[in-house]
Amino acid sequence: MEKILIAEDDRKIAELERDYLESNGYETFLLEDGAQVIPELKRGGYDLVLLDIMLPGCDGYEICRTVRNEIDIPILMVTARAEAVDVIRGLGLGADDYITKPFDPSQLVARVRSHLKRYARLTAGKKEEKKETNGRITVQDVAIEPKTWKVWKGNTELKLPNREFELLRFLMENPNIVFSKEELFEKIWGFDYVSDAATVSVHINRLREKIEDDTRNPQIIETVWGAGYRLNG
Repeated sequence: MEKILIAEDDRKIAELERDYLESNGYETFLLEDGAQVIPELKRGGYDLVLLDIMLPGCDGYEICRTVRNEIDIPILMVTARAEAVDVIRGLGLGADDYITKPFDPSQLVARVRSHLKRYARLTAGKKEEKKETNGRITVQDVAIEPKTWKVWKGNTELKLPNREFELLRFLMENPNIVFSKEELFEKIWGFDYVSDAATVSVHINRLREKIEDDTRNPQIIETVWGAGYRLNG
C-alpha cells in the first residue's frame, strides 16, 4: 500500500485529504508542524508528500527545497495562494505539481494517483536501464548517460530530479529540433498528467541554471520565440 505524508496545519483540510485518500486505498500520516516534515520523511517509507505552503515551524518552500535535494519522491503542493509567482516559485524549487484551496477532493486523488503512477514508471525505467550498457551523449560541455541516469557539466556530475533528467535526455536525443511547450509536455509528462504546459518553462529554466554558463544568454537550450525550445547540438 502506497503511503502519503500530509503536511497541513488546517485540521479539517488534513482530515478531508486523509479520508479521501484512505478511501481510495492509500495509507496516510498527518503532520501539522513544518519542522517535523523532513525528519519524518527521512525515516522513509513514503511514496509522496502533500505539502501546504503556510506551515508553522518551517514553510513549504523551505521543505520543498530540502526534500528535492535529499529525497526522491513526488511533491504535490497544496496552497491557498494561487498567484502565478507563488506557483512558479514552488515549481522552481522542485515541486512536481500544485493544487489550490479550495479544491475538489476527487481532483486531489486523481493528481496523487497520476504522480504515483508516473513515479513508478520512472523508477522501473531506471532499474531496467541500469542493466544495459552506457550510451553517452555530449553537447558542448554537457554529457548525459541515459542508461545510468547520470549527467555532467564539464567534470562535475549534476543531480537532476526525474523530470528534469527526462526533459534533458529527450532534448539531447533530439538536437536541433524545435519543440513547442505542448509537445514537450506531452512527451515528458504524458496525457495522464494533471497540470498544464506552463510547467515546461519552469523546468527549462531550472535546467538552464545547471547547464548554461550564462542563463541570460543560453547557448545550449535556446528559446525560439513563438515556437518553443531547441537544444543546439
